Amino acid sequence: MVFKKRTFFGGDPERLPAEDPAELERRVAHCLAVAPGLDAIEVTVTGSGSTILLAGTVATEEEIARAEEAARSVEGVAEVVNRIELAKVGRG
Repeated sequence: MVFKKRTFFGGDPERLPAEDPAELERRVAHCLAVAPGLDAIEVTVTGSGSTILLAGTVATEEEIARAEEAARSVEGVAEVVNRIELAKVGRG
């Protein structure tokens, strides 16, 4: 197997510094995506400085707590505003 150097249209891909809000959002979103016992498909992550806003819906109260805990565990996050709500099931 041969590994090639990563490029973006022939040039090196842009690397964002860790303190960049978009990079912090990406790291928190990744952490939520891989957190055990959490289905975060309907959760959005928005960053402003070192503050992260979580919004959207999950199935249980436990998932709301897990999402906040996962977001707080990411290096660089100073504050988490948790606006995640329980999904309404059986609407009709």
